[in-house]
Amino acid sequence: MDWINAILQGILLGGLYALFAAGLSLMFGVMRFVNVAHGDFIVISAYGALIVVAATGVHPLWATFVVVPGMALLGYVGQRILLNRTLGEDILPPLLVTFGFSIIIQNVLLEVFSADSQKLQAGWMETASIPINQSISIGVMPLLIFASALIVIAGLQAFFYKTSLGRVLRATSDDQDTVRLMGANNAKIFGYATAIASAVVGIAGVYLAMRTNFDPSVGPARLLFAFEAVIIGGLGNLWGTLAGGIILGVAQAIGAQIDPGFQILAGHLAFLILLVVKPQGLFPKMKG
Repeated sequence: MDWINAILQGILLGGLYALFAAGLSLMFGVMRFVNVAHGDFIVISAYGALIVVAATGVHPLWATFVVVPGMALLGYVGQRILLNRTLGEDILPPLLVTFGFSIIIQNVLLEVFSADSQKLQAGWMETASIPINQSISIGVMPLLIFASALIVIAGLQAFFYKTSLGRVLRATSDDQDTVRLMGANNAKIFGYATAIASAVVGIAGVYLAMRTNFDPSVGPARLLFAFEAVIIGGLGNLWGTLAGGIILGVAQAIGAQIDPGFQILAGHLAFLILLVVKPQGLFPKMKG
């Protein structure tokens, strides 16, 4: 039963990793661009939720109604003003710019909030659970996070295939030059894509703040988990990202069951094995 429980908890943890990774996958899918500061933007969202809760006293979940649109606006403005200027044939400039973002964000957060770890108190949700049998129970918060990941990914999938803007984003992903020749403004399209990705980052950041301790330095680790989930699932494939997050979470849970110190390493080993066996990912994005 211990092993079954570990696998179940790993699946639920995979929902959080999928939320970390969905925005990264979306940006790569549309712009062929990896945001090195992605993890730090998740941390910004967590601190944004902390500020909202401290100022209003509301439950952390209500902070999403402020953090998510705030992050979407920040992503859109940042893409239009700065990142669009770096995109082109050479992949190095956007990588360098977002690496610089990462360093700046960490130092600003360190200056403003100090190195002390923070955590948002979610009240009854932190301890509430749903019993499956005498040995296994499912925590309400992990279940909520996993359900949110399903809703977010299903919503993004429906948006891309059922709306005109979504179809433009998919077309841009397949052939940016042709879409531009047909009259689309790639700068605006990229801004919209980053806004959507940043909104997802906002959700992930609020859940990060509720689930575990965080401080200004944890962004790169969140980026690593997100990147591994994206690569495992297949670049640009949203449902593949969820599968990648689940595989990563289950591997970590099994590793922790073997030895608590083996948890993170087990996830990295699972990533390495899958990368060797199937370098293109389990579900690589298909054209069209």
